[in-house]
Amino acid sequence: MPITPATAPNSSSNGTAQPILLELVDESGRTIGTAEKLSAHQAPGQLHRAFSVFLFDEQGRLLLQRRAPGKYHSPGVWSNTCCGHPYPGEAPFTAAARRTHEELGVSPSLLAEAGTVRYTHPDPASGLVEQEFNHLFVGLVQSPLRPDPEEIGETAFVTAAELSERHARDTFSAWFMTVLDGARPAIRELTGPSGGW
Repeated sequence: MPITPATAPNSSSNGTAQPILLELVDESGRTIGTAEKLSAHQAPGQLHRAFSVFLFDEQGRLLLQRRAPGKYHSPGVWSNTCCGHPYPGEAPFTAAARRTHEELGVSPSLLAEAGTVRYTHPDPASGLVEQEFNHLFVGLVQSPLRPDPEEIGETAFVTAAELSERHARDTFSAWFMTVLDGARPAIRELTGPSGGW
C-alpha cells in the first residue's frame, strides 16, 4: 500500500501525534477554516467537508463495507463503499480515490461526481454528530478487494433487493440512507433501469 498522509506515521519532530484537520465550510460549501477531526464531530458538531463513494461491480451490485470494530465513530455498522474527509485544500475527488485505495486496496475503474448533500446526523451510540457537506461519487470496481482490517471488518456486494433486506435486518451508519438517496440519480444512470436502484 502506498504511504499517504493517512497511512504515514503522523508525529512531529518532538514525537507527539499531529492532529488530523478537517475543512470547515459554510452552508454553500465554501471553506471557512479548519478544525481537529474529533472536535468537529462532538455535539453539536461543526459543518465540514466530507465525501461518500458508491462503487458497483459489472453486475450492478453495490459494494458495502462493515466498519471495523476498532473505529472511533460508528464501529461495526454497515455503510457505503467508502466515506471520509478531504484534507484541508484537498479536492474531494482526490480524497475519494485516495481513501478508496487505502481502505479497500483498489482503484475504481470509473469514478464520477454525483452531487452533494448536507445533513446533520447524531450517532446514538457514541454521541458524536455528523454535520457534513458531503460530496457524492459513484463508480465501478473491477479488481479484487484487499480491505485494510483496521478500517473494514467485512465487505459485501448486494443488489437493490438484497440491500433492502439487509437494511431491515442489520445496523447501518446514521448517514447511509441520506447519502444513498442523494446519489440515486447518478447510480441509476450508471447501472441502468433494470438495476432497481
